[in-house]
Amino acid sequence: MHQDLFPHDPVAGPDQAGCTILHVDMDAFFVSVELRERPDLVGRQVIVGFPAGRSVVLSASYEARALGVHSAMPMATAQRLAPTAVVLEPRHGLYRQVSGQLMGIFDSITDLVEPLSVDEAFLDVSGALRRLGTPLQIGALIRERVSRELGITASVGIAASKFVAKIASTRAKPDGMLLIERDRTVEYLHTLPVGALWGVGARTREVLARFGIHTVADVAATPLPVLRKALGVAGEHVYNLAWGRDPRPVTPVRAEKSIGAEETFAQDTDDDDQLTRELLRLAHRVAKRLRAASLVGRTVALKLKYADFSTINRSRAIGSGVDSAGQIYGAALGLLQGLGRRPQYVRLIGVRVEQLEPADRAAVQLSLDPREDNARTAERASDAVAARFGGAAIGPARLLGPGKSIRRSNPPSAP
Repeated sequence: MHQDLFPHDPVAGPDQAGCTILHVDMDAFFVSVELRERPDLVGRQVIVGFPAGRSVVLSASYEARALGVHSAMPMATAQRLAPTAVVLEPRHGLYRQVSGQLMGIFDSITDLVEPLSVDEAFLDVSGALRRLGTPLQIGALIRERVSRELGITASVGIAASKFVAKIASTRAKPDGMLLIERDRTVEYLHTLPVGALWGVGARTREVLARFGIHTVADVAATPLPVLRKALGVAGEHVYNLAWGRDPRPVTPVRAEKSIGAEETFAQDTDDDDQLTRELLRLAHRVAKRLRAASLVGRTVALKLKYADFSTINRSRAIGSGVDSAGQIYGAALGLLQGLGRRPQYVRLIGVRVEQLEPADRAAVQLSLDPREDNARTAERASDAVAARFGGAAIGPARLLGPGKSIRRSNPPSAP
């Protein structure tokens, strides 16, 4: 377990007053879930991702990370860095199942849970102190339950604000817990490199370095006008973080804002038939997830990433809520055709449905075309068949032919 080296009173321990924000983050989540069934791989270099094509790393064990492997890295690069690593293909259905169990644990602790992804969330435990004890005791309880009930490990950061709690969980990894005392927050932050600040990535670090700013303490000592000149409107945000100012509350998030899917082609393509066939495949994936969640959406969005990695997004509002692949495909196809002549080959294509609402509350637009209702009925029937015989049991005839040159590059959005 991680040991905090930041000094506190050796007799009384850390001052926990006001530190009621927890950031709980799983350690190498996808890998950890896989290792529950493959204990023989514990302690070895393990990568989760598709091993061929231009797919990317979804998760890596800490043994692989020690060699430089990290999430979102091209799989080809990862395999060069860790040639003896075991590569496991992802099982997103399993990860969503475990994620649901994880969020159930959080919900049993407090009503104030703000998920950030499938494997991390902020918790405000101020209302649970009388029932469950101090913030450190609650953090320990969460880690014990995650280990016992899910068979994986979690790192917990505890602080007076969300930003600092997230820093604490990062510094506690793997399998640790760190509390940063409210009255010593600024002192702690000023021991860190500038990259620890939320939103300061490689490009921002380069800009700040040109001004001689390398640490959080440097940021705090820099006049605000200088930071505004260097970073624009983000300058004030970075300055406030350097002084530990983050008033944002934990905001419970219960519903998805969108559901989407995207695919990267094994080879860049300008083939209209291949693009539209993949668009149809994605539309069915998204529609199936919408129906499974009893949701409909009012906006369909298209995403294209070109060979030079430039990305465009287009969207179209729909008059009524949709959960039909036919409707989603029709709208997305219109967006694709509306782009006209494409300037270069396409690397990735994606479809997303936004402005979601429960299906039982949405207004349904009646259609005079019986084919539309027939298609919607057929899709629901295919859901029932797939639930009994497996996801590939039935599907559109057009998708039964060629079109195997796709490698999944991104997990579908979390439920």
